[in-house]
Amino acid sequence: IVVDFRIKPGQTAAFRKLIDENARASVENETGCSRFDVCADRKDPDRILLYEIYDDRAAFDLHVKTPHFAAFNAASAPLVADKTVSEYDLVYVGSAA
Repeated sequence: IVVDFRIKPGQTAAFRKLIDENARASVENETGCSRFDVCADRKDPDRILLYEIYDDRAAFDLHVKTPHFAAFNAASAPLVADKTVSEYDLVYVGSAA
């Protein structure tokens, strides 16, 4: 899952606090969430990109039903100007490890 957020000007710090907590809770508390990265655009401070990997569709469906996701979604909605969600299939894992 890739989520591209455009944050309202001046709201990025507040949004980061919320998304960082959501990412931490997702990885720590959801057995089907194996990766949840929060990326900040180097040139646009109001753009945040999420990169999430779930074991399967059921794990992602469970993610969006968790209390921590609901809390994040409600609290962050007023801070977000636009959001695009894209779903991809992982077809190759490149890793240095």
